[in-house]
Amino acid sequence: MTKVITGKVRMSYANVFEPKSINGSDPKYSVSLIIPKDDKATIDKIKSAIEVAKQEGISKLGGKIPANLKTPLRDGDIDKPDDEAYANSYFVNANSTIRPGIVDENLQQIIDTTEFYSGCYGRASIVFYAYNANGSKGIACGLQNLQKLEDGEPLGGRSRAEDDFGTDNILG
Repeated sequence: MTKVITGKVRMSYANVFEPKSINGSDPKYSVSLIIPKDDKATIDKIKSAIEVAKQEGISKLGGKIPANLKTPLRDGDIDKPDDEAYANSYFVNANSTIRPGIVDENLQQIIDTTEFYSGCYGRASIVFYAYNANGSKGIACGLQNLQKLEDGEPLGGRSRAEDDFGTDNILG
């Protein structure tokens, strides 16, 4: 497994405090990491880690790397063209059966589940490894740890109570 520490990314679909089952699968912790296309350092580290995972996992992949191998680095402009949060970005979906460690910029553990959310910015510790399951072969991205660096506009369309009931919406 090859570990990558990302640069500053935006968190999306953050299920990092409680594992969630997707389509009846085993519950997992997961997050989509949105990486700006101009963060060449992080993208290059991820591409290199994927290549290492291919070589390390060649026996798991059947002795050779298949032409249609699934890889976790995706282009937001192609795969999520209608989601402006993914515009001009790459993304990887990272998951784990073990709860990730979550800290703030001062390395203090984040316990308040409202502090880390889809839309905030931070860094991630992720690993890449080969898989071969149910006829599907590819490279997966495992979630290790997360660090929140700053707040961002929440993703998911939900408004904040402070905005709904703030001074702009006083009953008159």
